[in-house]
Amino acid sequence: MSETLVCLLEEPSAREMLKGILPEVLGSENEVKYIVFEGKQDLEKNIERKLKYWNVPQSSFLVMRDQDSGDCKRIKDLLLEKVQRSGKASKTLVRTACKELESFYLGDLQAVEAGMQINGLSRQQENRKFRTPDQLASPSKELDTLTTGMYQKIDGSRKIAPHLKLDGSNRSISFKNLISGIQKLVS
Repeated sequence: MSETLVCLLEEPSAREMLKGILPEVLGSENEVKYIVFEGKQDLEKNIERKLKYWNVPQSSFLVMRDQDSGDCKRIKDLLLEKVQRSGKASKTLVRTACKELESFYLGDLQAVEAGMQINGLSRQQENRKFRTPDQLASPSKELDTLTTGMYQKIDGSRKIAPHLKLDGSNRSISFKNLISGIQKLVS
């Protein structure tokens, strides 16, 4: 029997990123539903209720939001507490993008080069700041600078995500944790 993965997300760009990678991660057996909130406050306010009243059998859940300037552990603990209260903790994965979703892209500049059609970007992967993109203060600003203003959150996610390598070579640890977590959740 196929399973449904329900993705509860902070923003539309996260949906576009997941649409680009989930077919390869999940295969064709699983259905995916996306619930996109209007920012992190909306997500945090409504997640417990959405999970609690989701009654489709064979469903697993992915909750994902950006860390931004917050404390990663506190954010995750807050989300886990809400998931626990919903009664769906055993089938829910909570992941935080450190600091922003764009760190996933900066961890694989070859994907950015291919998706945005900008030659030569992948050569910069060995630059110090791109070796550990989760530590950048503002990955979205870095990506905007790197692409000379061509990157736009939703369209850029749509273009880059299908090119992201899922083999563990991405330099973003939070991206690697997302992929391995999804694989465990649906296995």
